[in-house]
Amino acid sequence: MPDGTAPDRFSAFDPAPAGEPPFPARLALWFSPAFPVGGFAFSHGLEWAAEKGWVGDRASLEAWLVDLLTLGSIGNDLVLAAAAWRAVASGDDAALRQAADLAIALQPSAERHLEAVTQGGAFLAQIEASWPCDAVARLQALRMGEIAYCIAAGVAAAGHAVPLHALLTAFGLAAAGNLVSAAVRLGIVGQTDGQRVLAALVPVVEAAVRRASAAKLEEIGSACWRSDLASLQHETQYTRLFRS
Repeated sequence: MPDGTAPDRFSAFDPAPAGEPPFPARLALWFSPAFPVGGFAFSHGLEWAAEKGWVGDRASLEAWLVDLLTLGSIGNDLVLAAAAWRAVASGDDAALRQAADLAIALQPSAERHLEAVTQGGAFLAQIEASWPCDAVARLQALRMGEIAYCIAAGVAAAGHAVPLHALLTAFGLAAAGNLVSAAVRLGIVGQTDGQRVLAALVPVVEAAVRRASAAKLEEIGSACWRSDLASLQHETQYTRLFRS
């Protein structure tokens, strides 16, 4: 327009509607495929599950991911990320160390350990290089050794004052999205069915985020034995595309 005033129709693109907090744009970047943590290389045992026929279509993939979110590793990671976020927010180094140690101890196999710490280390390296903050510098100064991905995410989010609910939602959706991407590459589902699975998982992620936001570390647990067994068996799988 001649006077430089934007037309009314562009008001729909305001950062956030009145009364609603803006979604932290950095989360869309941190948990996008463009952020180099190497998530594309890991299937979280899904490759072995596909080999054995445990997961072979849209319904079984959705059920597998629902279990991981509600009864297994992704749900646990959300609790651990929340614990790390709260520890940083309160300046409690002892609580942060406890969460970080537990995140490592909970890995049921060598490959799942590799998956967690490889992505955690890569995430921290990129945050330090591109999104530095005092919380990540403090974490490195504590010299805890290997850091799991969920802990790294919680620390960085707290250090950048990202709300806990937003962090957990982005992390949960990214975890589900990465495994759906793996399922597409394995031929379990096509692109469209993959998106249908993700659409069905949105309320499941939201419920898992609500639980994790209020959970204590003592409430962590898993009943996804097949997922853990798949991660163990994948170590000796003859032909494979993924590192886990």
